Amino acid sequence: MKKSSKFKVKSSKLQKGDEVKIVRGRDKGKTGKINKVFPRVSKVLVPGVNEFKRHSKARTQSQKSEIITIVKPLPIASVALICPKCHEPTRVGFSMLEGKKTRICKKCQQTL
Repeated sequence: MKKSSKFKVKSSKLQKGDEVKIVRGRDKGKTGKINKVFPRVSKVLVPGVNEFKRHSKARTQSQKSEIITIVKPLPIASVALICPKCHEPTRVGFSMLEGKKTRICKKCQQTL
């Protein structure tokens, strides 16, 4: 018997390893590769972008307190895919090619 989940998982237009440009927020203009995709919450993790400092307290005398840098996920709406062919931020479309669903660049119509 299949459990029903609260969220529906859509096929993501962005995948791990895609080069993206940040189009919104304090890191606007930066680029990076997607490290992980969270389709249930529509977020992506890009290393070096959206970093926060976290202060950890010393729990015992042998353990020291320190400042840790944490990378938090970004909403998918805040990033734009950079097409590997035309090297511009673009939207992603889908087309059927040889019976398979493939991603295409909306600007140059090349497969991604």
